Amino acid sequence: MCTVTYLPHEEGYFLTSNRDEKSTRKKAIPPAIVDFPTGSLLYPKDADANGTWMALHERGEAIVLLNGAFEAHISEPPYAKSRGLVLLELFEYSSALYGFENYRLNNIEPFTLVICSGQFLYEARWDGSKNHIQQLDENQPAIWSSSTLYNKSIRKKREVWFQEWLKQSPVLSFDSVVNFHQFAGNGDSANDLIMNRNNEHFTVSITSVCKREQRLNMIYKDLSCNETFENGLFIRTSIEANA
Repeated sequence: MCTVTYLPHEEGYFLTSNRDEKSTRKKAIPPAIVDFPTGSLLYPKDADANGTWMALHERGEAIVLLNGAFEAHISEPPYAKSRGLVLLELFEYSSALYGFENYRLNNIEPFTLVICSGQFLYEARWDGSKNHIQQLDENQPAIWSSSTLYNKSIRKKREVWFQEWLKQSPVLSFDSVVNFHQFAGNGDSANDLIMNRNNEHFTVSITSVCKREQRLNMIYKDLSCNETFENGLFIRTSIEANA
């Protein structure tokens, strides 16, 4: 879970993630709608830990996960739980942000969440000892790169690629956003958005969400087999949810 972009548009936003994983991990399960105590969820599933790196809730929330907080850390397993399972359990609360504020994160490996909740955008980080929450401007594009895979200079370089692409891309669509996530870079296979480090750690998929009016659509591109899956959720109001 290493590269995420947020792109606002007139009717909502695009939230997109490149998932980078070790070659030893199992092939992920494509997105499916799952019944949950607080409502329907839509997410691809990590076949190793049964969690996810990106999920949608019918109440209009989207969450995406990146490994690491501010800077690279030393991994010290065993941890209490997979970060991908923590992400899903945040939906048990009245809101994902409230869940992050109140979840007992002791012995959970550091991570970063980007949370789109209604009209609001948040960055939530757990550094291993303390959580950090920042409300961001939902009208401004943003990019994140995992601190566990990319040092500060590479993260800055990726921000430059993002800004240059924005200047050349006046019209946003699933195709244009996924195209950036698939082809941006300078030919450095270890640090381009589609990365490959000696076939041991590489980008396995691109997951992109588009919020448009009262619907959340998800496109999942499995790069291992070049297959694309699409699914979506209608956003339910609180009145509808309680009817």
